[in-house]
Amino acid sequence: MAASQLRLAADPAPPDDAPASRPADAPRERILHVFRAPVGGLFRHVLDVARLQAAAGHAVGLFCDASTGGARAEATLAELAPHLSLGITRLPMRRNPHPSDLAALSALSALVSRTGPTVLHGHGSKGGLFARLAPTGKRARPVRAYTPHGGSFNYRPGTPLHRLYMRAEGLLTHRTDVFLFESEYIAGRYRAYVGPTDRLTRVVHNGIGAEEFAPIMPAADPLDLVYIGELREAKGVPVLFEALARLRREHGRRLTLLVVGSGPDEAALRERVAALGLAQDVQFEPPQPIRAALSRATVMVVPSLAESLPYVILEAAAGAQPLVSTDVGGIPEIFGPAAPALVPPRDAAVLAAAILRKVDQDPAERRGEAAALSAFVRCRFSMTKMAEDGLAGYAAARDKRDRARG
Repeated sequence: MAASQLRLAADPAPPDDAPASRPADAPRERILHVFRAPVGGLFRHVLDVARLQAAAGHAVGLFCDASTGGARAEATLAELAPHLSLGITRLPMRRNPHPSDLAALSALSALVSRTGPTVLHGHGSKGGLFARLAPTGKRARPVRAYTPHGGSFNYRPGTPLHRLYMRAEGLLTHRTDVFLFESEYIAGRYRAYVGPTDRLTRVVHNGIGAEEFAPIMPAADPLDLVYIGELREAKGVPVLFEALARLRREHGRRLTLLVVGSGPDEAALRERVAALGLAQDVQFEPPQPIRAALSRATVMVVPSLAESLPYVILEAAAGAQPLVSTDVGGIPEIFGPAAPALVPPRDAAVLAAAILRKVDQDPAERRGEAAALSAFVRCRFSMTKMAEDGLAGYAAARDKRDRARG
């Protein structure tokens, strides 16, 4: 299938949270972001970075899958397109390795030849593969940057797939100029399972905008709990359902839960709710704006089995939403001093106890804990800093590479 492309060469007007103006002597980058699916936290990260880079005067483009994301992705990309002078190129990409990857690599190589990017920035496992393997010709020497977003690094260590993907990451390291890890956790997983590297590595945390720190105003008669995210077992949703069943069975407590999202395991999860006798307590709804969903419940629960640095927690914490979360991935980096309150994954009994404590907590104390976490996130996870640190990473990688060759 031919690639679809949107192009508009107009320079964008800077948004309210744009990074500082580009210094007069700083180069104007031409940045092509490569990723697979325009959904979830990875998509939000790329959109935020691309928008701020364009606002700072750089030429930016996107290369991603055409078969996922649906109408929401189409509308979001159409809104962003006028600000991206390198355009938006979409064509089919598979999640797992597939012969069609060769066609995607060929299309990306042709796009590089036409647009002459100074930076190829791959996001996620498939985007990182394409950005680092795509031929660029002898004259083009773009900086090849890679930001893992969990993905292959979240496979259980020791399993055949984990060993295979870590081996592939090791081989691709030789075609990487800079790693821009989104969490200390993923940086540590790289060191532990791929090994030391002489390539430039930096941690550039996901960031959020100043407007997201406005307190979330609760709706009238809110439910007890809300889960927001993909509907698949790796997100720990079955453990959350089992925790609710335990509270009802062992404590006589019937808590209500709003489940917001979609995913491959939705049918199985609905069947699980019915089997546990929770059909009257659990309400499923499709994806929707996060603040609207958060306003409809007292406590958000994140039962994930694996994460990197999830935006859903950053957004909820910024808005001072009371939270119960598992202790996985980079989540402790978000919670900071409050990390001891996190619970182990896969343990329905401990999760149930944490939920009950938070629901029954004195409202003033609960609001105080949520406000303290919001203040911590404000100090550590700035969207503007995220964009500026990424640009600094490109420049440092280019300087290091040029010194090594010259």
